[in-house]
Parts: sequence; C-alpha cells; structure tokens
Amino acid sequence: MEAAAALGAAAAPEEGRGEEEAAEWAWSWGAGTDGQLGNGGFDDHHLPQPLLLPIRCRGRVSLVAGGGAHAIALTSAGEVFTWGRGTHGQLGHGNLDNVPHPKFVKFLENHIVTCVSAGWNHSGFATDSGQLFMCGDGSFGQLGTGDNHSRSLPFEVAYFTSRHVEKLALGMRHSLVLLKDNSVCGFGSARRGQVGKCTSRNEKSHNVPRIIDGFGDVKIVNIYANGDHSAALDEYGHLYIWGRALIGQHDNDQPWSVFPSLSISQVALGWHHALLLSGGELFTIGVYRHQKCDHPVPGNVVGQQSKTSATSSSHDGSSSVSTLEKVPCIDGEEVVQIASGTEHSALVTGSGSVFTWGWGEHGQLGLGDTSDQVVPQRVNLTVSPGSRGIYCGSGFTIAVDLA
Repeated sequence: MEAAAALGAAAAPEEGRGEEEAAEWAWSWGAGTDGQLGNGGFDDHHLPQPLLLPIRCRGRVSLVAGGGAHAIALTSAGEVFTWGRGTHGQLGHGNLDNVPHPKFVKFLENHIVTCVSAGWNHSGFATDSGQLFMCGDGSFGQLGTGDNHSRSLPFEVAYFTSRHVEKLALGMRHSLVLLKDNSVCGFGSARRGQVGKCTSRNEKSHNVPRIIDGFGDVKIVNIYANGDHSAALDEYGHLYIWGRALIGQHDNDQPWSVFPSLSISQVALGWHHALLLSGGELFTIGVYRHQKCDHPVPGNVVGQQSKTSATSSSHDGSSSVSTLEKVPCIDGEEVVQIASGTEHSALVTGSGSVFTWGWGEHGQLGLGDTSDQVVPQRVNLTVSPGSRGIYCGSGFTIAVDLA
C-alpha cells in the first residue's frame, strides 16, 4: 500500500511536527511508565496530555485498542501504529523495546488492517482479506500458532488461512476470533473457561484455535474479551458471557445468555465488572474492587447509581439473579460509547463530553488526582464538534476526535 509506505518513511518527522496540534484532537492520561500514554515520556499523568499521533492521522483514526501497558491505533486507511510496553514483542516492530510515541508498524504496510485488539502482552491484527496476524507473548498459546513461543513481528495464524476473520478480541492471556461463517474461535489460557469447553480438567491452555459451541443458530455480530472474561452479542442484542464469573460465583466454559429482556448495543468488559448499553441506558454488572472513594466534586458528578434486579437465563434453561447497576442520565445527554480498563470505566456522550469512574490510582480517570470514584465524573476536555472515541487500557485512558 503506497500510502502506508510513505507514512513509514516519514513517520519520525511527522510525529515531531504533530506534537502541538495533537493536543487539539488526541489525548491520553493515567499510567505511563512503559510509554503507553504515547506522549514521548515514561511518567504517569493525572490530566489529559497530548497523544503524539502524526498530524496526517487526524480525522482518520477508526479505533484504538488498549492492552496491559501498550496501545494500538488503526486508521481508516488500514494503517497501524503501536506504542508502550514492548518487552514481549507486542508492538510488532521486531524488537523488545518500549516505545513512548505512536510508531507505524512497517511489517503490515502491504496489508489493509480492518480490526485490531490488545491483550495484556499480546496484539492481534485482522485484514480485509480475512487474514489474522498476531505478535507478543505466546506463553499461554494466545497467539494461536500451535506453540507457546512469543513473537516480535506480526505472524500469520495458519489456522485461519482458509477461513475469513471478521473480528477479534483479546483478553489478558486468551484470544477470541469471529469468522465470516459465524463461528467463534478461542485460544490461549483456558483455566476459567474463557476459550470454551475443555475436554479434560487438566487442560490449562490451547495453542491452536478451536470453535466455541453454544450459540445455537443466532448470528453473532460482535465479540469481547478482557481479563479472563469472554462475551458476544447476537443480531438481536442478546448478550452471551463465559469464562470467569461476572454473574454468580461459578465460571462458565460455554456461552451463557444473560439479561434476555435487554437489547444491548455495546459491551465493555473489565476484570471484575462490565458495562452494558441498552436503549440509551447504561448498566454495570459485577463489582469494582476499588470502592473507597473521595466525595465527588460538585458540578462534575452524574448522580448515584440505582440498583435493579434482573434475571439471566442460560442456554440450558437455568437462571441466576444478578444486580444491574443503572447509571443515570449524563446531564440529559445520550451515551454513545463506553469503555473499560481493568478496574475503571469511561463513556462519551453525544456532545463529545467524556466521563470516567472507578479505580484512579494512576490518574487514569483524568481528574487531576489519584482518587477512586464510584460515579461518572466529567473530564476537562474541550467539547468536540464531531464524534469522539474513548478507549481504556489497564490503567490508562485515551480519547481521540474521530472526525
């Protein structure tokens, strides 16, 4: 792809020229000791800082994926940039270096990448031709290459050569893939059931992709992963979860249909909680481990969450009662996007306002301190006239104006 080749050759000078303008359209905050904030440094920041994406990417970023301490940006032209921790090769640059600024992944310059995802220390890239490339930590088989080796350059997963990968989602040490034929595959750590049913109790991981059964005849339209959790949405907005227990106390190694009365449009998974967006209403399930919070700042607070109970029914007819935490309206604005890190959450409203809550130890809430918060609070960013994306890594947050 000629545009990508030109970008690779000019990446370094464009990054430098883009610093001042980047403050107007791309930001990051939170944990930064591995360079994951992409601002050229290795420090935590408690307030939004310029994210140094090249100027030519302005209005062209379609997705950012946050991992344990690295991030991936995908543009509408199919170009990929990575930055942050590279100690397992997860940045795809052929080395193990940490990189504190977005760097073009030259290995993928002849491919049009359509989907990216970041795990704790591994990365995945799907192309328009249905190929899947993986790199980073492979010690649990999460690269799907048939071995447990790590790789510092994107490596095509042979299992999918004759199949067409539509989407992918990476958890802490596992990976999910949605194929064009509606199959969902999983590989990597299997200890909590996150990659589907194991044939024996002794199976702790799978380094070759395997199909996850249990969806019936419904069409799956999206998949999600974080921590040891896995989830999928079907065409009717029904949610399926498996892996480490988010509801009840027992792990599940098969997809489990939950909250059938909700038509869910978006899902964001954390390590112990999840966000669900349904009909303009935002719900949380699970728990936050960091609940000791300072008093909210007047004027920034959304309001206290209200609790409602909902019954979730599984594929085999059993049921479990779980509490949905309903997040009230954000100053009367519609919630248009949600995101979760390990223990913090973020959202964007229709006007481009950003709110965060949850764990704040590294400043990942962007409120100027390290306090935890139990209700959404507004981050001081200029209101975007167009659409704005919000994305979370483990202990950091990224906001990008998309148009």
